[in-house]
Amino acid sequence: MCKGLATLPATCLKSAKDIKHKISFLLQKPEPNAADQKEIKEKTTAAPAKRVPDAAEVEKWKESFSHVMSSEMGRMVFTTFLKSEFSQENVDFWIACEDYKKSPPSKLSTKAKQIYQQYVEADAPNEVNLDAETREKTRREVESGSPSCFDEAQKMIYTLMAKDSYRRFLKSKLIQDLCQKESGTAHEKKGCDWTDSRQVLAGGA
Repeated sequence: MCKGLATLPATCLKSAKDIKHKISFLLQKPEPNAADQKEIKEKTTAAPAKRVPDAAEVEKWKESFSHVMSSEMGRMVFTTFLKSEFSQENVDFWIACEDYKKSPPSKLSTKAKQIYQQYVEADAPNEVNLDAETREKTRREVESGSPSCFDEAQKMIYTLMAKDSYRRFLKSKLIQDLCQKESGTAHEKKGCDWTDSRQVLAGGA
């Protein structure tokens, strides 16, 4: 008769039983079924559907530039237009300044330098159109890292967009496609023709 196991210390036998128990537990662990895997995949890969602005929103944008910039959808459509004019850096700078002002004090100094190097300094990757005096003043104020260091430069770019780009934006094909008034007396209510609008938003003006 084999006495191999009987001669082993009790502690070794206990360890062997523990290992056997853990292995059997792992083998019994259920694998995620196909439905669960599909749900996980959909959650991680599903992109949010693009919303198309309605007629009321577009009419608001036509009233004033401030309505465009205060609307998330308005900024998105306006950015699409600026891309077609190769001047997207203006709205990007404005948005960066807004984000900067909401940053915690501990991050102001670092963010200020990043924004300055990205948009303000001469030959910056996305240099915005500022006069030399405003550029130099902004440089000095960035060193202080105050929440208002970009205020003057941001206001100047906002005014530039409002007086220049915004006027062309209102006359652009992008806006015409987004809100093409229905013709004819059969329609009691004016509406927007969204036939090409999704393609416009997806592919640019």
